[in-house]
Amino acid sequence: MDILVFEIDGVRYALPTSDVSEVAPAVTMVPLPHAPPIVEGIINVHGRVVPVLDIRTRFGRPPRPLSHTDHLILASVGPRMVAVRADRALALEHLDDRQVEDTRHVVPGTDYITGVAKLADGLVLIHDLRTFLREAEALALDEALSDVQSAGGAV
Repeated sequence: MDILVFEIDGVRYALPTSDVSEVAPAVTMVPLPHAPPIVEGIINVHGRVVPVLDIRTRFGRPPRPLSHTDHLILASVGPRMVAVRADRALALEHLDDRQVEDTRHVVPGTDYITGVAKLADGLVLIHDLRTFLREAEALALDEALSDVQSAGGAV
């Protein structure tokens, strides 16, 4: 498995590189009316409206204003493209099976975490963005995006 390791508030997280399409410098986000709290806003990526997911909210981290040093990690979640704001993208890592522990045995009830990577310099939580949005949040996001697109809103 290959992962992209990134950092938020000094804590390292990762996404499988199979889900990641690119890492870009952060840009100003437009608030999305009626979106669930997990959505920080929306951005324009190559003419496509993309929601930015707020990992800080999901993990109970304090909010932080957008910084010019932040990165946006663009990833696919099934048919949906999303962005995740990170303090910084750190590295690409290749893992073998011995380096990944299934979290279902370690921390039950964390469906959005698929594993814990054991790297030489510490542990990294590997996320599954497919389960990151709860069903009600995904439906609310779809509705909010539909409202913006039907109103002809530009981002």
